[in-house]
Amino acid sequence: MDKKISIKPNYKSMQIFSAFNAENIEFPLILTVPHSGKYFPPEFLKNVQSDVNTLRRNEDLFVDELLQGAVDAGIPMLKMEISRAFVDLNRNKLELDPAMYFNYPQDQEMLFDKHSRAGLGVIHRINYKREDLYAGLLDYNEVQERLLNIYDVYHEKLQQMIDSVLQKFGFCLVLDCHSMPSKICSIIDDRSGIDICLGNLFSQSCPQEMSDYLAGQFWDKNYNVEFNCPYSGAYITFNYCQPRQKTYTLQLEVNRGLYANEDMLEKSDNFAAVAADVSENIVALADNLLRR
Repeated sequence: MDKKISIKPNYKSMQIFSAFNAENIEFPLILTVPHSGKYFPPEFLKNVQSDVNTLRRNEDLFVDELLQGAVDAGIPMLKMEISRAFVDLNRNKLELDPAMYFNYPQDQEMLFDKHSRAGLGVIHRINYKREDLYAGLLDYNEVQERLLNIYDVYHEKLQQMIDSVLQKFGFCLVLDCHSMPSKICSIIDDRSGIDICLGNLFSQSCPQEMSDYLAGQFWDKNYNVEFNCPYSGAYITFNYCQPRQKTYTLQLEVNRGLYANEDMLEKSDNFAAVAADVSENIVALADNLLRR
C-alpha cells in the first residue's frame, strides 16, 4: 500500500510574497517573478526525496536580482518567496494529477493537461531529474490548503496591483519574468543559442508594438531574441491577458547560461552586465508605455 503523506506547514509564519513599488504606482507596467522563491517549508522538506539543491534546479535562478535595477527605478514588482517545488503559481490551480492523491474526489473538476501529465502541474510530482518528489500519496485536502494560503494570496495581490494600474493609466502590461535552461536554448538554436525569449501567445497577449519594442532593446545590445520559442507564455500570460479591458501580458525568458553557473547555482562573472542590460531595457519599455 502506498504511504499516505499529509504536510501541515505553519502558513502564518511564512512570507508569501514581496511587493515593490506597489503603492502610488508610477508606471503602467508590473513585473511578476513567480519562480524565484527560495523558501522551503521544513514540513515539506521532511516529506520529499530530493535535497534542496536538486529542488532548486527548477528555480528561475536570480531573476529577481536581474530586475533590481528596474525596481530601483520605480517599476512595480511582485515576487513569490516560496519555492515553486511547493506550489507553482504559473499554473492553473486545476492542473492537478489525480494519481498523486490518496483521496482525490471522484467528482472534482480537473485540468489534466500537458503540465500535469509531465509531472509539473500546480503541485509538482517530479524534480528536474524527473525523479518522484514524494515517496507516497498526498492528501488532497492539504493541497487545497496550500493553494488557499499561497497560490490565492499571490494572485489576489497581483490582481490588486493590476487594478491600481488600470485605474491610474487606463491600461496595464504585466511582464512575467523567468529564466530558461541554457541546454534547451542551444538545442533549439544550434548557431549560438537563444538569449531572450518573448512569449506573447503568438501575438495575442499584447499589442505587437509592445513586444517588438522590448525585443528591439535587446537586439540593440546584441542579444539573440526569439518570439514564442521555446515558450509562448504560460498561465500568468494567458490568465491575465484581457485585451478588451486593456490588460496585456508578455512573458520574458532569459537564458540562465548568460549570467549564472546553472550546476553550481551561482552567479557568473557576467551577472552584473546582464542584470544592467535587462533592467535598462525594462525601464526603457516602461518609459515607452508612459508615452502611449
